[in-house]
Amino acid sequence: MLRKLLGLRQVAQRTISTASRRPFENKVPEKQKLFQEDNGIPVHLKGGIADALLYRATMILTVGGSAYAIYQLAVASFPKKQD
Repeated sequence: MLRKLLGLRQVAQRTISTASRRPFENKVPEKQKLFQEDNGIPVHLKGGIADALLYRATMILTVGGSAYAIYQLAVASFPKKQD
């Protein structure tokens, strides 16, 4: 009976454990080297193609949104004539 309880205790500890079954490789030193390298690329673009695409999309949306806001302000500032 005692062995069964001890066995159950071990199984319970294993299943509730927060430890990962597959240890992950620590990639922080590699990323630190990449981002600290002095190669003339801005830090917000050093992540590669995905960073460049996100940057360009953000800039397009920002410039487009600003132009649209200015257009709407111009339209609103000249009300339509009532006949």
